[in-house]
Amino acid sequence: MSKNQKNGSIVAIITMMFIYAMISFVTNLGAPVGVIWKNVFEGSSTVGMLGNMMNFLAYLFMGIPAGKMLTKFGYKKTALYGIATGFIGVLVQFISGKFEVGVAAFSIYLLGAFICGFAVCMLNTVVNPMLNLLGGGGNRGNQLNLIGGTLNSLSGTITPMLVGALIGTVTKETQMMDINLVLYIAMAVFAGAYVVLTFIPIADPEIGKVTSETVFEHSPWAFRHFVLGTIAIFVYVGVEIGIPGTLNFYIADTTARGGGEGLLNAAAIGGFLAGTYWLLMLVGRTVSSFIADKVSSKTLMTVTSGVGMIFIVLAMMLGKSTTVAMPVFTGTSVEMVTVPIAALFLVLCGLCTSIMWASIFNLATEGLGKYSAQGSGIFMMMVVGGGVLPLFQNFIADQTTYMISYIVPLLAMAYMFYYAIIGSKNVNKDIPV
Repeated sequence: MSKNQKNGSIVAIITMMFIYAMISFVTNLGAPVGVIWKNVFEGSSTVGMLGNMMNFLAYLFMGIPAGKMLTKFGYKKTALYGIATGFIGVLVQFISGKFEVGVAAFSIYLLGAFICGFAVCMLNTVVNPMLNLLGGGGNRGNQLNLIGGTLNSLSGTITPMLVGALIGTVTKETQMMDINLVLYIAMAVFAGAYVVLTFIPIADPEIGKVTSETVFEHSPWAFRHFVLGTIAIFVYVGVEIGIPGTLNFYIADTTARGGGEGLLNAAAIGGFLAGTYWLLMLVGRTVSSFIADKVSSKTLMTVTSGVGMIFIVLAMMLGKSTTVAMPVFTGTSVEMVTVPIAALFLVLCGLCTSIMWASIFNLATEGLGKYSAQGSGIFMMMVVGGGVLPLFQNFIADQTTYMISYIVPLLAMAYMFYYAIIGSKNVNKDIPV
């Protein structure tokens, strides 16, 4: 490899790392921004979660087409299309802030969130194999993906914190333009990544064992453990997003219904707590990467889903009856702030959800052989659960209370517990792969 090629690869790797982070940045923008729209439309949590719903809804339409784009256009062009789409999506959200607050502005914002969903779906399909390619495969390629995953989690941590800090306390005057700094950062990263990636030559990886001559006698749907695994992925992403997203709404709500009653800069505190959840996911992923070779995915998932259920039940039972002091960023400084104890238990759920995606994916695709690629595309579609379940959860919150709404992630956790113990067993080993 020449010096220029080596330098180009380093730049490409750094660019992909930024994109890895931006996937989480854009994805996790929906829930904290929803605090603004929730307030605009008279405190409706359902409305507040619609932006998140639109972002994830795009996966349903783009999951399989994104995989086909890789085959038709290659990894680099697909990445460029994804980056350009992401820039447009964020730009549309920015434009929504230029309109008078109301239905028209909200509709434009939702359109922007939907476009961003298409972008992150394309980028999610590209970034893992591209980093593996740039790393030369093997352990080095896997190492780069682990680093990228860490940046992804870090970005997810920062996003709600930054949005919350910019909002402070939600008032009737709070608008989209209050978070323009976040949108400027997103557009700048997308634009920079596009320019850099344009000038870096990147070859596509080999297709592998599956070719145009490969005969598919069945499909991934013929495998029971895969079918049950797709349900597990659907509910998992809903849990991952719904727990911190609803917690953010709960703490940002300064009425008697919410957990932010009496708190100054409640939105900032809510955003920080949601960010802490993502921080614990980062911690969990880091720790699990050291023990994954010694502990099976089934065991990891069984333990974490069981503990997660305990945390959620405790949050639902105790609610605001007890308080606890937690270190949070209030918008100006880090202070010990008294919050409902439910917040502590819900934040701790981040440790439990940290290993879920990898564990479910490993268990659901085990033994699929040549059907694995098809299975991955279907899995990408099931990410839509990150939009559906939080929306349903917040509809329940509007009709009852925030804490009662956590019955949704509780039941989802119970299903993942079942999948780990029983549903993940491959009972279709007679199918040739």
